[in-house]
Amino acid sequence: MNQIKKILIANRGEIALRIMRSCKEMGITTVAVFSEADRNAPFVRFADEAVCIGPPPSSQSYLNGKKIIEVCKKLNVDAVHPGYGFLSENAAFARAVVNKGILFIGPPAEAMEMMGDKLSAKVTAKKHNVPMVPGTEGSIKDIQEAIKVAKQIGFPILIKASAGGGGKGMRIVEKENDLEEEVKRASSEAQSAFGDGAVFIEKYVEKPRHVEIQILADKHGNVVYLFERECSVQRRHQKVVEEAPSTVLSPEIRKKMGECAVRLSKACGYVGAGTVEFLVDANKEFYFLEVNTRLQVEHPVTEMITGTDLVKEQIRIAQGQKLPFKQEDLKISGHAIEVRVYAEDPANNFLPDIGTLTVYKVPQGPGVRVDDGFEEGMDIPIYYDPMIAKLITYGKDREEAILRLIRAIDEYKITGVETTLPFCKFVLQHEAFVSGNFDTQFVSKYFSPDKLFSESEDEAFIASLIAARLFSPSEKREEVKTVACALSKWKKNRLSDVK
Repeated sequence: MNQIKKILIANRGEIALRIMRSCKEMGITTVAVFSEADRNAPFVRFADEAVCIGPPPSSQSYLNGKKIIEVCKKLNVDAVHPGYGFLSENAAFARAVVNKGILFIGPPAEAMEMMGDKLSAKVTAKKHNVPMVPGTEGSIKDIQEAIKVAKQIGFPILIKASAGGGGKGMRIVEKENDLEEEVKRASSEAQSAFGDGAVFIEKYVEKPRHVEIQILADKHGNVVYLFERECSVQRRHQKVVEEAPSTVLSPEIRKKMGECAVRLSKACGYVGAGTVEFLVDANKEFYFLEVNTRLQVEHPVTEMITGTDLVKEQIRIAQGQKLPFKQEDLKISGHAIEVRVYAEDPANNFLPDIGTLTVYKVPQGPGVRVDDGFEEGMDIPIYYDPMIAKLITYGKDREEAILRLIRAIDEYKITGVETTLPFCKFVLQHEAFVSGNFDTQFVSKYFSPDKLFSESEDEAFIASLIAARLFSPSEKREEVKTVACALSKWKKNRLSDVK
C-alpha cells in the first residue's frame, strides 16, 4: 500500500479548497499551484505550500501539465488530485504523472481513454447490455450516411461531440434540410473546444430527465454505486440545480441503473470515483449517456445523503485500500439539493459577469453547506469558469431541503456582480420543480427574464405598502390593507398562470 503524505491539487477555486480540507483531516500535506490571477485566492493561503505556475490564461497555467509535474518532483509530492475540469480527464496527463512515479488520484489512463471518449464508451456500454439511445455507432464520416441514419431513427435528432461535454458541439436538428449545416457547426465547435471535431448522431429523447449514478471502485475489483443525482435543471446544457435522490426513480429502476453503472466500470477496469450519466424518458426508460471519469461538481449532494466523503475515499483508493463498505451497507438518508452560484446575469441570457465582490456574506445555520473559493473584496477573474460557489442544503425530506435552500438563498448576500441566485430561487419556488414534474427543458418552458423583474417589482410594491401602513394615518390603514390583499390575490393568480 502506498502511504500518501503530500498531495498537489492541480486545480483552483472552490474544488481545490474542498479537496485540501479533506486532506487536512487525513493529516496529508497539501500543495497548491496557482496562476498570477489567483495569487490572493483563499485556496492558495490554505495550502501548506503554494507555487505560481504561470500567467492567468489556463493554457499557460492550470493546463500546463509539464510545469505541474515539475513542481511535483521539486516538492517531493506523492500524489496529484486533478479535481474537475482542466486536466482531470486528460489521459496523457494522468499517464505522464504515473510515469514520473507519482500517484494519480483518478482512474487509469486506459480507463479514462475508453470512457472519456463518448463513442468508445457507447461501444463498451452496448457490449455489456447497458440500454442505449438509438444512433450512429461511430463518428459521422459522410453526410449522406448521416441523413440515412437520421431518417431511420426519426427526427428530431441530436448531434454530439465525441470528446468533451458541457453542451459544446451539441445541436438539436428538427428536419433533414438543416442536418448538413448543423453537423458542420457542431464539428467546428467541438474542434475549437476540445481539439477533436468528431461528432455523432443520437435520437433526441423528448422530455428527458438527466440522472447520473455515482460509483466508487477500488484496485481490488470492488465497485459500488452511491445512488443517483437528478441534474435536469440546466441552462445551455450545463447543470445549475442538482439533487439527490431523484424524484423520478423507483427503488427497482434505481437498482437497475446502479447495476448498469457497476458493469460498465468493471468492463473498463475503472478505479476511483466516477459518474455514469443516463437519460430517463417520460416512460421511465433509461438510456446510457456518458461517463465522467472524475469527481463531479455536484458530488456534495451524494455526500450528504450517504454520509460519505468522496474525496477521502478517492485518496484511500489511490493508496491501495479496499472500499470500507459493500453495496448492501449503503443507504439513502434524507434529501440534499445544490445550486451553483455563478457570476452570470440570468436576466441577460446568463451572460458571465465580472466585477468585485463588494459584499459577500454566506448563509449559515442547520443543514447548510457552502463550497466556495472567494472572499469579500475579491475580483471575479475573466479567465475561468464564472462559478462563485456551490450552495447545498440537507433536510430530512425534499420539502425541508427546498425550504432550507430558499432560506439560505435569501441569506446569501452578494453585490458587485450579477449572480444566478434569483434564478435558483425562481426554480425552487416553481410548481414544476416542487412537484418533481420537470425535465431538461425546464428553463425554456418556464423561465424568462421578466419573471425575475416581476418578482422584484412585487417585493418592492409590497414593501411600499407595508411602509405606507406603518406611517399612514389610522383611517387610511384599512384602505392599504385592502390593496395589499388584492395584490396578494393577483400575484397568486399570476403565478398560477406562469406554472
